[in-house]
Amino acid sequence: MHRHIFDLMNHQSVFDVIGDATRRRIFALLVAEGELCVCELMAALDDIQPKVSRHLSVIRDAGLVSVRREGTWIFYRLAPSLPRWVQDILNTLRADAVPELTSDRARLKKMPGRPARIAA
Repeated sequence: MHRHIFDLMNHQSVFDVIGDATRRRIFALLVAEGELCVCELMAALDDIQPKVSRHLSVIRDAGLVSVRREGTWIFYRLAPSLPRWVQDILNTLRADAVPELTSDRARLKKMPGRPARIAA
């Protein structure tokens, strides 16, 4: 019998992933925006693609996000089947908990050529 990844998820592994400031900003953006692609995260974080992709890889490997491909775009969103306790923690990542969120969202809003979503 295969155990679901969330059966194996423990508090320490989740805290290890969200312990990084850049990853907290990514989570805060995903909580606020719902779904973003790498280019949108790069614009919002004002950071380079390899660094953003590396952080997304850590988050993805921990099972905290789901990935959806649409043409050449790859979109990330919080995994829909996260345990309630993980959802509760991530939902606390608002502007008061992640001070950069306001400026990150402002940069995202100004991003030229944001990809249109066919279906989310």
